[in-house]
Amino acid sequence: MLEVHGLNQFYGQSHTLWDIDLDVPKGKCTCLMGRNGVGKTTLLGCIMGALPLASGEIKYGEMALHKLPMEQRAKAGIGYVPQGRQIFSLLTVEENLQIGLPARPDGARTIPEFIYELFPVLKEMRSRRGGDLSGGQQQQLAIGRALVIDPKLLILDEPTEGIQPNIVAEIGEVIRRLNHEIGMTVLLVEQKLHFVKKVADQFYILDRGRRVADGRVDELSESLVKEYLTV
Repeated sequence: MLEVHGLNQFYGQSHTLWDIDLDVPKGKCTCLMGRNGVGKTTLLGCIMGALPLASGEIKYGEMALHKLPMEQRAKAGIGYVPQGRQIFSLLTVEENLQIGLPARPDGARTIPEFIYELFPVLKEMRSRRGGDLSGGQQQQLAIGRALVIDPKLLILDEPTEGIQPNIVAEIGEVIRRLNHEIGMTVLLVEQKLHFVKKVADQFYILDRGRRVADGRVDELSESLVKEYLTV
C-alpha cells in the first residue's frame, strides 16, 4: 500500500536519511524501530509532506504521494498521529475530533460513532477541554482525531510514549482491532519491544539514518535488539 524507494533527506548540510526503502503491505501492521535520533520521525515527516525529499519517491497505491501537497495527504486516506499528540488543549474533545472531518472523502460532518466505541472515555469527556485530559486520554483523542477521516492507512509515531500501562494495553487492542477486524493498514513507530510483538507483523530498524534490518516480528533476534534497540 505504501512504498518508499531510495529516499534521501537533508537538514541543511546534514544527511539525515540515506537511500531508505520501505514497504508497508496492505492490511498489515509494520513497525519502524530504532533508538532516539536515528531518523524515524524524520521519515514520517517525509511521508506526510512536512519535510522535503532530496531524492527518491513515495508511492501510496498507484499515487505518487511525494508530489502531493501536505494538506492533500489526509484527503488521500492517510491518518497521522504525531509524536507528542499535538491536540488543541483549549478546544473540547468534540471540537478536536471535528477538526478532521473536512478531510473525509464522503463529505460527512458528524463524528463516527465507532470512535466513541473504540474510546468510550472520549464520549464521556466530549465537552471537556483537551488540555484537561490525562496524557493517556490525550493520546486516545489524538488517535480518534486521525480515525475521524476514515483512513485506509494509519500512521502512529510512538503512541505509547509516556502513557500509563493500562492505556498502553487499550491502545494495543485498538490497533489490533483496526488491523485485523477492519483491515486498516498501520505504520507504527515504537520502541517498546513487548508492544511491537503484540501488534506488529513486520519490522524495519533504522540506525543513523539508514535501514539496517527488516523482517517478520517473530524473527526479531536478540542480537538485533542488543545492537540497535537496547539503550
